[in-house]
Amino acid sequence: MLPKLISKESCLQSRLGLKSNKKTQDCNVCGKSFLYKSHLKQHYRIHSKEKPYVCEICSKSFSLKCTLNRHYLLHTKEKAYVCEVCSKSFSLKYNLNAHYLLHTKEKPHVCEICNKSFSQKHHLDQHNFSHTKEKPYVCEVCRKSFSLKCNLTLHYRLHTKEKPYVCEECGKCFSRKFILNRHCLIHRGEKSFVCEVCKKSFSQKGELNRHYRLHTKEKPYVCEECGKSFSQKIQLNRHCLIHRGEKPCVCEVCKKSFSQKGELNRHYRLHTKEKPYVCEECGKSFSQKIQLNRHCLIHRGEKSFVCEVCKKSFSQKGELNRHYRLHTKEKPYVCEECGKSFSQKIQLNRHCLIHRGEKPCVCEVCNKSFYLKGDLNRHYRVHTEEKPSICDVSNKSFT
Repeated sequence: MLPKLISKESCLQSRLGLKSNKKTQDCNVCGKSFLYKSHLKQHYRIHSKEKPYVCEICSKSFSLKCTLNRHYLLHTKEKAYVCEVCSKSFSLKYNLNAHYLLHTKEKPHVCEICNKSFSQKHHLDQHNFSHTKEKPYVCEVCRKSFSLKCNLTLHYRLHTKEKPYVCEECGKCFSRKFILNRHCLIHRGEKSFVCEVCKKSFSQKGELNRHYRLHTKEKPYVCEECGKSFSQKIQLNRHCLIHRGEKPCVCEVCKKSFSQKGELNRHYRLHTKEKPYVCEECGKSFSQKIQLNRHCLIHRGEKSFVCEVCKKSFSQKGELNRHYRLHTKEKPYVCEECGKSFSQKIQLNRHCLIHRGEKPCVCEVCNKSFYLKGDLNRHYRVHTEEKPSICDVSNKSFT
């Protein structure tokens, strides 16, 4: 005689005590019922946060012994469960079953509210939080709450500075696995993301998106303080430091602080005298790339900045601004010592040397020093007997 078959539903009902006269055990926190006292005890650890089972290898703790046993498989690297379709192996049967749904495209777990379907139940459970707006996972450090536990785990690394994902090529560490995966494309030389406009290729989609805004001139990131917009979020974040008055980047030489690392790097070259940007036309070098770009306009003969008053054109906007003050008579740069004003900042800087008594321009022949380089040049002609200035009337020359 064949044994009586028991359905999955009746087995589940029996375990929950739904078809049993046996008294159920109720949780005094949330009211959930259990047939066995041991099940209630395990459930109660969710509320008490108790995790009595500790891994002897890494000291990570768990509320259930079966969870600890599954965790140990991560240390042993044992992967006994193999997918019959693609031969990928897993340490847990549960992970194999979840993976197998990728091949079958089966999504048995359906949301009752929006009918969206999922291959795994915990994905559905996480999705349900989007409808309830519930955020049960709270950061112990800053009290920020999250609807998903995985998001809390990622957030917590901001506080711990933990970066568990390490690149085997260069040793660089990352807080998230997908960031490591993107980084590894650089080492493999893969550039699968191609710009439709100029055909330039990139290893990461984010890089392509940022590049594409150079063509579209799109600047979606807007400062709430001043309304200035940026094409990249990192540019907005750096800009916001100015409004908050934060200057975390400090020069090791003079202790001057800056809000952005790029500003510190440019400033540091004042100490090192480094000029890494070299003009290919004339060999002149510059400490900043923007200075080189402006200089190159001279060689190309481009003068796109035109004075509205006299129509004189300039290759650089700064030159136009300085020229325009000849018409407006504006002198915005004022000496704090004597109140004398100047139309250009460089004029003020040279003037301030007089108050400080500094004479940085020294003659190589007689060691006489001067405040201004122009004064030194005129003096130097005394030694060279050069007389470049010639009178149009008498043809007499002067130094």
